[in-house]
Amino acid sequence: MRRREFIRLLSGAAATWPLTARAQQSAMPVVGFLNGSSATAYAVYVQAFIRGLAESGFKVGENVSIEYRWAEGRYDHIPEMADDLVRRQVAVIAPNKPAARAAKRAAGKTPVVFFTGEDPVAAGLVTSLNRPGGNTTGVTSMYGGLAAKQVGLLRELVPTSKVMAFLVNPRNPITQPNVRDAVEAKQKLGQQIQVVNASSDREIEVAFDTLREIKPGALLVQPDAFLINRRIVALAERDAFPVMYQTRDLVAAGGLMSYGPSTSDLYRQMGVYVGKVLGGAKPGELPVVQPTKFELAINMKTAKALGLQLSNNLLSLADELIE
Repeated sequence: MRRREFIRLLSGAAATWPLTARAQQSAMPVVGFLNGSSATAYAVYVQAFIRGLAESGFKVGENVSIEYRWAEGRYDHIPEMADDLVRRQVAVIAPNKPAARAAKRAAGKTPVVFFTGEDPVAAGLVTSLNRPGGNTTGVTSMYGGLAAKQVGLLRELVPTSKVMAFLVNPRNPITQPNVRDAVEAKQKLGQQIQVVNASSDREIEVAFDTLREIKPGALLVQPDAFLINRRIVALAERDAFPVMYQTRDLVAAGGLMSYGPSTSDLYRQMGVYVGKVLGGAKPGELPVVQPTKFELAINMKTAKALGLQLSNNLLSLADELIE
């Protein structure tokens, strides 16, 4: 299936999915996919999730169906969406980072398999990583502790820059820890960091207006469901900002640089876990999946367009150079 057709399926057909799912519920289990972003931004991750389901023996349309709920960055709508999925008696709720806590609160006896960027123990999602307990388990990217490393890599990229900007979503519960880590890292380097907020499409435009006034030497984008957004890649290209993202997928789409685990693979593993739960596994006995490798990806074409001279050290640190 072509990507454009897949996105159209995710977004344009959304209104028909609940009807289809209810009609099929007696014949097959329904997974409630609850996400703070949009179908367009998350198309590649949904495909990875579906691959994971298939690895566990569940094929969409054959023996499982999915009801999608997209908050489109409106995180305040997430609790209502979680409650709706519980009322519809889905077999499993699969929420991402901004929706995980709301899903657990609403779930009751409904199993939850989450994707989160924070420490799920500290967030109260599970009792421990190895023995989650209760009716919840999932996947963590551990994005929350990456800000300091990402700041250091940006310093390596633009060593003469005095000011860096940090684009964050103020509605994300891990924003303050992310900002704190980034500020502490910049202070150690004797540099300033300017925090810029965006939690809607309109606010992204306003944020880039602000960035043009600040003229930062580099921009760090918070690991946030809504900010995994190709519009940000396009605006950064327009304004010639060197940007560090959290996912390789945005670098492959033209972004400059990313450092973190493979988000696509983690969504695949999330799908695998959902399939295991559908097959009878107890969520509380499935250890939380953690990334074992963090990768630095650099888009060389974008670096050249920005006129950046990459140091030999930075090139040697890169796990992937995208031409």
